[in-house]
Amino acid sequence: MAGDLLITRANLLLLLLLLPVILPSTAVHGVPLPDPCAGRRIHVRRLPARFNTDLLRHCDGAFPLADHPLATPACASLANHGLGPRTHNRSRSWYRTDARLLEPFFHRRLLDRDCLTDDPARADAVFLPYYASLDALPFLLDPAMLNFSAAHGVALAQFLATDRPRVLARRHGHDHFLVLAGPAWDYAQPADTDPRLWGTTSLLRRPEFDNFTFLTLESRAWPWQEHAVPHPTSFHPSSLPRLRAWIARARRSRRTALMLYAGTVSRPSRPNIRSFILAECANRTDTCTVVDCHGGSCALDPVRSMRPMLKAKFCLEPPGDTPTRRSTFDAVVAGCVPVFFEDASARTQYGWHLPPERYEEFSVTIPKDAVMLGGVQIMETLAAVPEEEVARMRERLLELAPRVMYRRHGSAAERMREASMDAVDIAVEGALRRIRGRVRALEDDQPEAMYAMDDDNQEI
Repeated sequence: MAGDLLITRANLLLLLLLLPVILPSTAVHGVPLPDPCAGRRIHVRRLPARFNTDLLRHCDGAFPLADHPLATPACASLANHGLGPRTHNRSRSWYRTDARLLEPFFHRRLLDRDCLTDDPARADAVFLPYYASLDALPFLLDPAMLNFSAAHGVALAQFLATDRPRVLARRHGHDHFLVLAGPAWDYAQPADTDPRLWGTTSLLRRPEFDNFTFLTLESRAWPWQEHAVPHPTSFHPSSLPRLRAWIARARRSRRTALMLYAGTVSRPSRPNIRSFILAECANRTDTCTVVDCHGGSCALDPVRSMRPMLKAKFCLEPPGDTPTRRSTFDAVVAGCVPVFFEDASARTQYGWHLPPERYEEFSVTIPKDAVMLGGVQIMETLAAVPEEEVARMRERLLELAPRVMYRRHGSAAERMREASMDAVDIAVEGALRRIRGRVRALEDDQPEAMYAMDDDNQEI
């Protein structure tokens, strides 16, 4: 009898030890465990294929990389869920990436995330997998469609208003977000513009989307619904060792050139900061490297710009047609200290990814007016920066590099997220934070707080 009781007690003790494994516990010592998905549940809205996957048919001659004579076949850009083809067969981190395909890539990465829910009523945010920049192509490429570019987004607005309208009406769209693979200016032409301006649509002017959060490659200064995310580079590591190996290579690279400019080298029709840079570099080829990236050649062949960046101390990032540049993020990944000529090129754009108050720790700013009107010499300014200060800036830059690159989807994603969030992780967390603030303001009947932009310059 005593033996039977001893066995029973032993079995009971074993059961108590195994119970957390057999039945995952929701409490420890009576205290409920925190819900890891609280405030972070995302519903990925199911849209008809005409709003996303059907749009990929434009790859046959319309994608930017197809415009370059050295391009791989246009539809090859779709490989690897939008990362493009590998730069060479043995590569597992470098791809010929077309920035316009950020939308399908971002969609693919969202589907990999935890805390997704099929029930929009339980969701804290609703993601719209709308490939907006691809849907704009007919208005940009077909002259017969130019006068109808104000209609960009009308079909999506009609669908959202009629298909399960409660999803949109529940929070009046304040919980909706999507990605726009281009500068916001290209989608903000006033709807009543006549004649229509080539190269732009009126998507962001549609009143149906006023409350949505748009993650764009470049935002405008004032609209509260936009926030900039980094331009995609060609570097998309699939594992933490690959990421660390690259950063180690960038850290130990010998920097023999003082500065580098990578971009279009054609002379502008009127003087601007780029023309002053090219003039300085033409006179001092021993200290300045120029890489011609016209026609998307550096995206097609990242070695073209990345190798020189690894050998340069500073990378010049002048504004072009718009203030921001992909080259800025190539420079970060290469450990080449970026040199900005206006705040709109990065500091006022990417507050979630790069801390605005700490730019002096990893970059140099030379106001363009000081160069163009004040006679400041870029080379002299950069040569005066002490070597130990350059080394400190490079180290800080490489610490930030994982935050601006887009990790490849794959099995090692969770380990990499534990080490450092990438551009997608940070963009999603930023959108969720912004949405939570708006929803609270909506529920508290504080409309003025809904349109606050206090979070724009807060690092995630």
